[in-house]
Amino acid sequence: MRSRHEDVWIRTADPSVIGAVRRSAVALATAAGFGENRTGQVAVAVTEAVSNLVKHAVDGVVLLRPHVERAGTVELVAVDRGPGIADLARALRDGYSTAGTLGIGMGAIARMASGWDVHSMPGRGTVLVMHFTADGAPGPPLRVSGMRRPIGEESVCGDSFAFVDTGTAITVLLCDGLGHGGAAAHASREAVRIFLDDPEAPPAAVLERVHRGLSHTRGGAAAVARVERETVWFAGLGNVSGWIAHAEGRQGMISQPGIAGHQGRHPRQYEYPLPRHATVVLHSDGLTDRWDPAAFPGLFAHSPAVVGATLLREAGSRRDDACVVAVRQRP
Repeated sequence: MRSRHEDVWIRTADPSVIGAVRRSAVALATAAGFGENRTGQVAVAVTEAVSNLVKHAVDGVVLLRPHVERAGTVELVAVDRGPGIADLARALRDGYSTAGTLGIGMGAIARMASGWDVHSMPGRGTVLVMHFTADGAPGPPLRVSGMRRPIGEESVCGDSFAFVDTGTAITVLLCDGLGHGGAAAHASREAVRIFLDDPEAPPAAVLERVHRGLSHTRGGAAAVARVERETVWFAGLGNVSGWIAHAEGRQGMISQPGIAGHQGRHPRQYEYPLPRHATVVLHSDGLTDRWDPAAFPGLFAHSPAVVGATLLREAGSRRDDACVVAVRQRP
C-alpha cells in the first residue's frame, strides 16, 4: 500500500539548487540503505540532470522523492518547457553532452540509473524520469505513478492519492479536498486513510465509505478506479476526471455530481473495457480536461511517471491544487 503526502517541486532558475538537490539525493539514498559507491552515482546523475535544467531549460522544475511504487528507491522527475531534444538518439550517444554540464552525457546518466524514461517535444519541452535502487537492478516494469502540486506558492496541497497493487489489479483513490490549504489537505488525507482501511472492496463500496467518512471534514471530490488486465471499474463523486487514454484518443469515465462527505447519491460503479496498451488517468480539476492525446505524439507509450508529469505541465493550473495519477495495464 502506498500513499503520498507532499511532493516538493523545486524551480531550477538559480544555480544554488544544484547543490541543494544533490544533498537531498544523497540523504534519500543513505536513508534507503544505499552503499557509498551507489550513493555517489546517484549524486553524479542527479547533479548532471539538474545542471542541464539550470543552464538550458525554460521554466524548469525538479521533483526528488522516495519512489511511490517501490520502497527503498529514489526517484527524480525533471520537467521543462523547452527547447526540447531534437535528436534523442544522439543525446544518448556516448561523448555527447550539452555545453557547460559535467560532460558525462545523458547516456551515462541512463546507465547510472536503475531505470529511466524521457519524452521530449522540440519547442515544447522535456520530461526526464530516473529511479535508483541500492543494487542498481531495474526491477519489473513500473505500472503506476502519481504526483501533486499545490496552488501558487502554497506548501500544502489539498489533493491526495493512494493506491494498492495486489498483483492482479491496481486500485487507486484520488481526492480533491474542497478549497485549498490545511483544511482541504485534512479532508483528502482522511479519504486516503479510509481507503486504505479496506481498498479491495468494490470501488463503489470504497467510495461510499469515503463519502460517509468525510462528513466531519469540509469534504471534496473523490474517485476510485480498479485497473485489471482488460477492464476498469470506476466510481466517482464530484469533479475528478477519469480517462482511458491511448495513442489514438481517450474515453471519459462517468463521475456523479456531488461533494464527498456532504452531497450526492449513493456512488454508482461503471465498468469499461481496457484496450491494449492503454493508460488509465485520474486527475483533479487542477488540470483542465481539454488535453488531447494526439497533441503529445508517443507519450502514451511511456511510463506512468512521464505521462503524469507531462499532463501536469501541459494541463495543470497554477490557480488550483493539482493531482494526477497514471496507471498502465498489465500485459
